[in-house]
Amino acid sequence: MEAAAPGDRRPIKTRESGWALRTALWLAARRISPNIISVFSVVCGLVAGAALVATRLTPQPIVIDLLLLLAIIGIQARLVCNLLDGMVAVEGKLSGGRLGEIFNDLPDRIADPIVLISAGICAGGQSGLIMGFCATIGALLTAYVRVLGKSIGAKAHFAGPMAKQHRMAVLTTACAISIVAVWGDARMLHWIMIIALAVICVGCVITVLNRLRLIRRDLYATVAEAT
Repeated sequence: MEAAAPGDRRPIKTRESGWALRTALWLAARRISPNIISVFSVVCGLVAGAALVATRLTPQPIVIDLLLLLAIIGIQARLVCNLLDGMVAVEGKLSGGRLGEIFNDLPDRIADPIVLISAGICAGGQSGLIMGFCATIGALLTAYVRVLGKSIGAKAHFAGPMAKQHRMAVLTTACAISIVAVWGDARMLHWIMIIALAVICVGCVITVLNRLRLIRRDLYATVAEAT
């Protein structure tokens, strides 16, 4: 990606941490393109998705736990990639070139469906699959509204309550709870994932409405300034 204006960056507190800055500068010094980091976030999403789907292939709690742990690692690694690609571009001053904006946004539109639909498959049954697809549609809509707003003159709004990092936090929490719950009853995995996906769906609807409100405010403010 190219160096972005402060308002075009997702507000992430971790960006201010020492380890993140050191890692970004280390990657930039070795000329590792932010575009490559963005693509690697999809690989992390694939790892998480494969682990979630694989839980359907075994009844053994210990194996399910290991797969859920792998899913957590994949989800968090994806978020780290999402953090570092922008930091390498901005703080590391290593541009992604003309295609930087595409690499900055498109991998997320691929990784989100992979992880969310896989969570639906992990839940199992028709209900799980439906919830996975609904959560995916919600995630894509939140991103679409943000990009739409920016294209018509509003700021790039990353507001929640169910932005990308919040969706991944919900899934991470669901996986962590399931690691314990499956030892009591393996069927708990289904209900925990269903509840997590339902929370994401409702949160995405609220997020879309919230971002539309912010976009409307920006557009009216622009008109007021013009007059």
